[in-house]
Amino acid sequence: MSTFKEALALMEGKLDPKKTPGLNAVYQFDITGDDGGKFFAAFTDGVGVITGGDADTSNITITMSTDTFAKVMAGQLNPNMAFMTGKLKIKGDMQLALKLQAILG
Repeated sequence: MSTFKEALALMEGKLDPKKTPGLNAVYQFDITGDDGGKFFAAFTDGVGVITGGDADTSNITITMSTDTFAKVMAGQLNPNMAFMTGKLKIKGDMQLALKLQAILG
């Protein structure tokens, strides 16, 4: 998998409402580089919706390159390792980042 759109489609497919009961948060994603883009995942009472662009407000912003995003979504790169090596940057509520990892599996 090499494109942002393929990785985004994979992420949408991984969202499992059964893993998000009671979650009320907005995750902003800033994917940099060729074919990158911005989108956000908004969870309200456990229902998640992914929308292109910038959220009006978010609880957490996750920034990474297109390549890193594709590898994380394909299961080729552990998000914790990407964070520790500086390939993935987080601003905001770190506990939400951990919840996202559980949601996406």
